[in-house]
Amino acid sequence: MDLAILALEDGTVFEGRSFGAPAERSGEVVFNTALTGYQEIFTDPSYSGQIVILTNPQIGNYGTSVHDSEASKPHIEGLVVREFSSLTSNWRSDEGAREFLEQYRIPVASELDTRALVRHLRSRGVMRGVLSSVESSGEKLVAKARSIPSMAGLDLASRVTTPSVYQWNESVERCSPSEVLAPDAERKYNVVAYDFGIKHNILRRLVHSGCNVTVVPALTSAEDVLALRPDGVFLSNGPGDPEPLTTQVANIQKLIGKTPVFGICLGHQLLGLALGGKTYKMKFGHRGANHPVLNHLTQRVEITSHNHGFAVDPDSLNPSDIEVTHVNLNDHTLEGFRHRREPVFCVQYHPEAAPGPHDSHYLFGDFVKLMAENK
Repeated sequence: MDLAILALEDGTVFEGRSFGAPAERSGEVVFNTALTGYQEIFTDPSYSGQIVILTNPQIGNYGTSVHDSEASKPHIEGLVVREFSSLTSNWRSDEGAREFLEQYRIPVASELDTRALVRHLRSRGVMRGVLSSVESSGEKLVAKARSIPSMAGLDLASRVTTPSVYQWNESVERCSPSEVLAPDAERKYNVVAYDFGIKHNILRRLVHSGCNVTVVPALTSAEDVLALRPDGVFLSNGPGDPEPLTTQVANIQKLIGKTPVFGICLGHQLLGLALGGKTYKMKFGHRGANHPVLNHLTQRVEITSHNHGFAVDPDSLNPSDIEVTHVNLNDHTLEGFRHRREPVFCVQYHPEAAPGPHDSHYLFGDFVKLMAENK
């Protein structure tokens, strides 16, 4: 058996079987509890700098499809699973999951006790680690894990952002002939989307809701954005710590009051900072597809998709300016807020799903309504 080793900074070492190309990668070790959607997780740029453990016991059984990628390539540093299926069975599959990761030299550790590993991280918190299929010394790998930078303080948005401006025109497609999908709305609104690590399905949802979308790099100035005469500005998800992104926060501050603004995930955190709030690193974050969130505006509970390791401190926001709109029912962390006077709102979770439930798709419609009211 080809050996794969996951070594954590606290000295804990897990051994498993290596799949794919021999490689060694380092990063923050995190876990995701979603039952499906592994390809979307592989390709989500928000996972840049992270080794991902998937708690669903079998991964790879339905292969991969070109239509399911959330970016042009995988962004995870490595993958840890209980069982990595060598068989693929799905009429939509273009390629096996193993081959998909192998071409990008993403190391995979299988036949590893993921239950024990996740319990360890839940009690100790996520930590730095190294996943290797080329080094057999756990002691050496632990030393390497202790030498890599902590996620706190890292600007990773600059690593994954687009290098140039581009237009996005692709809308949402049916996954099967039986799926119920409303027709695209007429494209009446011009949206400029900041790419801090944007997922494709966010862009598809914006187009489906009636938006012409221009995607711009993370460091694009507010002046250049306003010169595009947007009806609204979107702030995307992305990896890393929001606090080092001081230039992005300054640009957002200049946009507030000039145009409607909608943020998701990292965009939510950056809006919190731009409005005078503070963010903090969570013990092990939220990563999964079934987190219950209470919408205070409707008093309905939404089952939502999550991927974040930082959060906005609600006590740091000025209640005369900010209204809390969404709260996580598992740990009561802040999941969404809006400005009381300006057309600005955001959520921490992922309403575009991919993977995940569709309870929160309405937020894209809310953005369109906000643009219509302010146009």
